[in-house]
Amino acid sequence: MRNLWSYTFFLFSVLTATGQIPEKEIEKPTDSTKSSILLKQIGNGFFPTKVWNFDLRYLIKFNQYEGFRTGLGGVTNDKFSKNFRIDSYGVYGFRDHRFKYKIGGGFLLNKKTKSWLNISYIDDLMETGSSNFLTDGRTFSFFEPRLLNISLFHKHITSAISLEYEINPKLITETEVAISNIRPTYDYSYFLDNTYYGSFETTIAKVSVQWNPFVEYETIDRKTETIVDGYPKFTLQYSKSFKTVLNADFNFSKLDFRTIHKITHNKESHTIGTFSLGLAHGDAPLTHLYHAYPNNITKETILQRFSVAGINSFETMYFNEFFSDRFATLVVKHYVKPFHISKYFNPQLVLITRYAIGNMNNISRHQNVSFDTLENGYTESGFEINKLLFGFGLSFTYRYGAYHLPREEDNIALKFTFNITL
Repeated sequence: MRNLWSYTFFLFSVLTATGQIPEKEIEKPTDSTKSSILLKQIGNGFFPTKVWNFDLRYLIKFNQYEGFRTGLGGVTNDKFSKNFRIDSYGVYGFRDHRFKYKIGGGFLLNKKTKSWLNISYIDDLMETGSSNFLTDGRTFSFFEPRLLNISLFHKHITSAISLEYEINPKLITETEVAISNIRPTYDYSYFLDNTYYGSFETTIAKVSVQWNPFVEYETIDRKTETIVDGYPKFTLQYSKSFKTVLNADFNFSKLDFRTIHKITHNKESHTIGTFSLGLAHGDAPLTHLYHAYPNNITKETILQRFSVAGINSFETMYFNEFFSDRFATLVVKHYVKPFHISKYFNPQLVLITRYAIGNMNNISRHQNVSFDTLENGYTESGFEINKLLFGFGLSFTYRYGAYHLPREEDNIALKFTFNITL
């Protein structure tokens, strides 16, 4: 067998050298290969050029505070440098008439462990009550439904330094130290020690760990590719805010946890569950507490509230209705086998249940805002029928249990869904 391989390789080399198999034809990728690579990159949210990959997240968005938000941004690619990258953007909000931007970059410290040291300076907005994991990195979707209706933002000017480190392909970590100046865009102040804080400074250190024990990888040309996307997956993050360090105003800590599990029933049907947990302890302002990812606007009728459903958001929960300093959510989705009506028409039914519970200490410290807490448990259930037309579908969700509202139609959310895969 070894001799056969040696002979084959020798014959191939001779044919190439003598011109019977043109070398350019061997190396030149086909147009279909180029197209598939381009589509994959666009699906990941990038439009590649020679040395710069434009990030499609910054092209155009809309929310209730900025109105339309548009700009350009991206990151340098390997043709620019394999050991250094620039990651920056600039955008403009047409309703608040304000520029936002990021200036950032990274240095490769160790190729084997994919260790990157990153620095950044950001002047932008952040949704109040949102909580992100460092190891999630960037996320991209062609359409972000929740963003359309968000109204509660805070301005932040943040200088940060972070370290990415891969212990192995199944266990990655990221550590960050960030200094922020924060100013809510709404009428809010945090009352502490006889002082009203309408704006404040924070110095926060974060450690985030992503563990995917059942994912199987393969390394090809020094690039790690997932060959089996195994579940469950776990993410843990600890944050600590230090008072008086670099003029910071508050002492508090946060612990965030998330696990995602998927059960495959057959090739076309599966169930996926997402459990999230957040705990904040100490003097944390509303900007750094938790909402439960609501996605319902306060309008009179069902049709006036008609918008686009999110992925793990609570569709019947109104924006700014609940906040917590400790909470847990569980979202379970069962994807039924698609209805194969025709070659190009295969709608899919998804059954959904969501549950949230939470509470808050020292509510009186949060001035000029009113909200409820989730100590009695919030429940909603419903269904989606996806891929009805050009990736669009319909969603119906019903709110019941402890937070069922007196007027029946206020418990109902009817929305579009949007799913597209490149």
